[in-house]
Amino acid sequence: MKLTDPEAIQESEKEFIDTINAELDWEAIEKMLLEKHSFTIQEEIDYKTGDIVVYKDNIAYKFDFEIKVPLSVIFNREGECLDISTVRDDFDGSDDAAPPRSPEQEEKASQMASNIAEMISEINQPETI
Repeated sequence: MKLTDPEAIQESEKEFIDTINAELDWEAIEKMLLEKHSFTIQEEIDYKTGDIVVYKDNIAYKFDFEIKVPLSVIFNREGECLDISTVRDDFDGSDDAAPPRSPEQEEKASQMASNIAEMISEINQPETI
């Protein structure tokens, strides 16, 4: 036995989520991104979805966005990564050109550099017929 129209509930929830989304403090979000991931938002942020969820036994709100971040990769002629950064830097070859990274960031950067080096190697391989 229905007590109300499910479409009315869904529409009210959507309006509620949209209201919360409109009130997000993007300065605070950008500050947290910089502190936690060492990058800043450079382009427009695309809102994807929002929902009411249970997180660690609490009612919470989950918003999914898509953002673009700058990525700079420096590698030598042998395809070895020399540096990788998600912060727009003017690399001058000195060691202080990129911000310090955590061991996790170093591992990710190393893996990305390896993947990029493999792709470049594949591109440079002459085709055999």
